[in-house]
Amino acid sequence: MPALTTPICDFGWQAPDFSLEGVDGRSYGLQDVRGEKGTLVMFICNHCPYVRAVIDRLVRDVAELQALGIGAVAVMPNDTEAYPADSFENMKVFAAENGFTFPYLIDRTQEVARAYDAVCTPDFFGFDADLGLQYRGRLDASRVEPVPSARRELFEAMQEVAASGQGPREQIASMGCSIKWRAA
Repeated sequence: MPALTTPICDFGWQAPDFSLEGVDGRSYGLQDVRGEKGTLVMFICNHCPYVRAVIDRLVRDVAELQALGIGAVAVMPNDTEAYPADSFENMKVFAAENGFTFPYLIDRTQEVARAYDAVCTPDFFGFDADLGLQYRGRLDASRVEPVPSARRELFEAMQEVAASGQGPREQIASMGCSIKWRAA
């Protein structure tokens, strides 16, 4: 499974709306998850070793960002028929095991992943209060193995967005497993 990296941040690009089902049975749109000071949209999945290597720190960082007024949501974009580990039922288990404090949504049609031009899992989109893109980088320096004491790049960037509305100009692309697209 080849590792992919995300494109450079397109500052100001507007977040597309969506309507997706969450593991809690509710339907969520962008306005439902939007934070007063910014919004973090994350594309993740259950099976990817890159996601699994950072999930504990991701959950910690999101909880701290929520306290700063940053809304957050995770979207699972993969083809669940080809990758049953990413099934909706397994999403429920993954969210519960990891103590998600944010909605975990399934993108069954993959239309949301395409609208965001998501590339891999994890793929992070950090928006300001007006839903303009300010961050498209990585969580930290970890890859398939955690990096102890790694700088909290995503947290610091979104903390800056919450305080000033601006993301850092220097960003390091996220790396992860390719999104598992359905065959056309």
